[in-house]
Amino acid sequence: MAETWDEAQLIADGFERVYAESEWYDGPRAGLADVDGRPHYFLSEDYSHADLADEYSVWPASDAAVEWEREQWAIFARWNERYEAGTAGPETHPGEGGIDARYDELNLLLAQYRQAPDDARRLVGEVRFGPGARYRVEGPDYWFRWRAGR
Repeated sequence: MAETWDEAQLIADGFERVYAESEWYDGPRAGLADVDGRPHYFLSEDYSHADLADEYSVWPASDAAVEWEREQWAIFARWNERYEAGTAGPETHPGEGGIDARYDELNLLLAQYRQAPDDARRLVGEVRFGPGARYRVEGPDYWFRWRAGR
């Protein structure tokens, strides 16, 4: 199990909150997190294990996109609570489509915002895990510290 850090220590060490995760593959690949104190999308297309640090494209998220991303994440997190409690099966996952109308609507609304623009910044993201459940309505259990990429 990964080491966990308390929120005060994460903040003191320069880590920033993650609000939503839209893809995980051997680590966070896409989602919404603070960068320099403001919500940004992050996207990594490098799935290699060649180095320990992951480089991400990051770009600012609009206020509307942040609201919609957090709403969609909350739908998922509440489903995950039911799934872990044994009251919902994998076939009811809202991301499967046709399960939750609002989740599907949010996917359509958010599609344009989730594409990295040509002027996206390249940053290296270091991950640390905070306390608590893996998936919570306020966001996943990991935080990022960002530094300049190549």
